[in-house]
Amino acid sequence: MSWRYRFTLLFFLFLFSLIISRLFYWQVVRAQELSSLGQAQYDAQVTLTAIRGEIKTSDEYAIAANKLAYLAFANPKEVKDKEKESEILGKLLDIDEATISAQLSKNKFWVPLKSPIEHSLKEKIEAKKLPGVGFQDQTLRFYPEATTAANLLGFVGRDDEGNDKGYFGLEGYYDRQLRGKDGVAIVVKDARGQPILANMNDNTEKVDGRDLILHIDRRIQFMLDQELKRGIEAYGAVGGTAAIMDPKTGGILAMSSFPTYDPRSYQDFSDKLYSNPFISFAYEPGSTFKPLIMASALDAGLLKADTRCTICAGPVEITGYEIKTWNDKYTANSSMTDVIVHSDNTGMVFTGRLLGLDRMLSYMDKFGIGRATGIDLQGEVYPSLRERDSWYEIDQATATFGQGLTLTPITLLTAFSAIANEGKLMEPHVVAKVETAEGNVIPIPPKQVGRPISAKSAKVMTEMMVKAVEDGESKWAAPKGYRIAGKTGTAQIPVEGHYDANKTIASFVGFAPADDPKFLMLVVVDRPSTSIYGSETAAPIFFNVARNILSYYSIPPTEPIVEDK
Repeated sequence: MSWRYRFTLLFFLFLFSLIISRLFYWQVVRAQELSSLGQAQYDAQVTLTAIRGEIKTSDEYAIAANKLAYLAFANPKEVKDKEKESEILGKLLDIDEATISAQLSKNKFWVPLKSPIEHSLKEKIEAKKLPGVGFQDQTLRFYPEATTAANLLGFVGRDDEGNDKGYFGLEGYYDRQLRGKDGVAIVVKDARGQPILANMNDNTEKVDGRDLILHIDRRIQFMLDQELKRGIEAYGAVGGTAAIMDPKTGGILAMSSFPTYDPRSYQDFSDKLYSNPFISFAYEPGSTFKPLIMASALDAGLLKADTRCTICAGPVEITGYEIKTWNDKYTANSSMTDVIVHSDNTGMVFTGRLLGLDRMLSYMDKFGIGRATGIDLQGEVYPSLRERDSWYEIDQATATFGQGLTLTPITLLTAFSAIANEGKLMEPHVVAKVETAEGNVIPIPPKQVGRPISAKSAKVMTEMMVKAVEDGESKWAAPKGYRIAGKTGTAQIPVEGHYDANKTIASFVGFAPADDPKFLMLVVVDRPSTSIYGSETAAPIFFNVARNILSYYSIPPTEPIVEDK
């Protein structure tokens, strides 16, 4: 074989090897990359955004709804004059012109411009007849009642990736159920980049969010909002919070706080207003705590409603501290009913001594003090009780009348559900049922979480609280002819190691009708300036709302109406 023949053979073998190597490189090594590049020429992956579930009141009126909005996008390959369109779109969309220009300069068939935009802005852009600009339907969270129940609802903002996310309240707690699951579709395009076909499978199909149907009664919510706001303004308070519960189910019928914000434009308000004070504001409850301690002693069989106080003739001295009554008036041999009616601190010290520290702490735990209530709202806090070994005699004494320990309004309201509900402690709940996108309704049943006291003890305590309304300091404000159980509270605010006598948290807790409670309510007023007392601030708010609810429920008076002289 001549050298020419061998050279030619080797040359062609070399070329053949080179071709095989290149083919291997393109068809194996870079196969996935080339496939993706090719696929991008005729199809694209599009996210199908799930529609967020609505939040509705008990009459199925949407107080957190959706309205149609749009995503503005462009096909850069159809844009004729990038400079002109960038200028026009920049002004209309309120986006830097350079940012728009960068998007329109991309070698793509589809680029996003802004989301969401409302219908009026869409019409302005369409009127310009800009080539390559289009719109994709979206939904925008909308709150028809503005600030109504804002702290209860929360709001929808954006997460770090720019996706809608619920924050605070119901929007935060139920975010996963409300937002649903986005879908994915493959859109096939023609040579000009126009969509001609879309397909998806079961794994990528979108699932719209679920609706929440609440226990909230829209009319009762309005009553509470109106009276609480009016009271805060009238009494020159820093703020206030209140809630109404059905004590038999734990369902929250209304919840309100002021000052508040508008969830439609939450970014225009201080983030300090986002949290819900009723579930996150820790305060010393003052005298509204007394019925829980008294009910505990009744349940333990240590005293009765007519048991006489043997230390109520004057101030009580404990380890160098002097416990006095709120008005510095004393009645020897007061009955336990009188102690509640006149909110006698010395009588509560007497009750606490009979109960003992260990038993007192045990009952407080049964009432849920120091633990989360389990309410279905994002942001609940629950100050824990101090350890048993850190309690001193003076701590036990002051705790009996609600000073020296902190809790949240929702904790106190929940604890009182046991007194109003024959000793049964109910878990508070805002959502009554969940409705899927397919129309299936999932009810959330009432949940009993304990029984701190017996039905008998609850009844006796109720009667003592009825006497507190009929004969106590707030009787002037109570509706005539109704048996309402209630208790005022005036707690001084601790400041730098001592209590400020001129700054108080005024409150009132109660339920009605006392014999068959339809509602349980707690009103908390923060630092009223016209009067520091709960009987003159929180109580009138409570009774104004109660009067309206009794009328709304068409509950007639059960007692003879005797006008005051």
